[in-house]
Amino acid sequence: MPASMTRPASAVQTAGRLLFSQFLFSVFTTGAIAVLTAPAFAHDATPTAAMPQGWSYPFACCANYDCRTTHTGEVLEKPEGYVIAGTGEVVPMTDKRVKDSPDGEFHWCAHQAGLDAGKTICLFVPPRSY
Repeated sequence: MPASMTRPASAVQTAGRLLFSQFLFSVFTTGAIAVLTAPAFAHDATPTAAMPQGWSYPFACCANYDCRTTHTGEVLEKPEGYVIAGTGEVVPMTDKRVKDSPDGEFHWCAHQAGLDAGKTICLFVPPRSY
């Protein structure tokens, strides 16, 4: 190789570092985009006899793990609406937070922490009894 075509070692190292830095930036950027644009999934209701495969709570009701099947007596059907026994909250039957339960069981979605802890987000109810 003629002398005019040779490069000093420091120039080669600098160019290599620049390419490596660009590679790392590309990997980091791609990873960040993948994480930020990943679909948001709600968690699933426990399978029941009526729905042996279970079902997924809508994301609007359950941003994390805010929903669960209730135990007998936790949600009471009263003339004024559905009463959450643990908090005393009354959710009117005509409230937009009341949803039909796909498996015929009560499911309560409530904030787990913060100022709204224990407040109903959604309430899945079975068909009304007469």
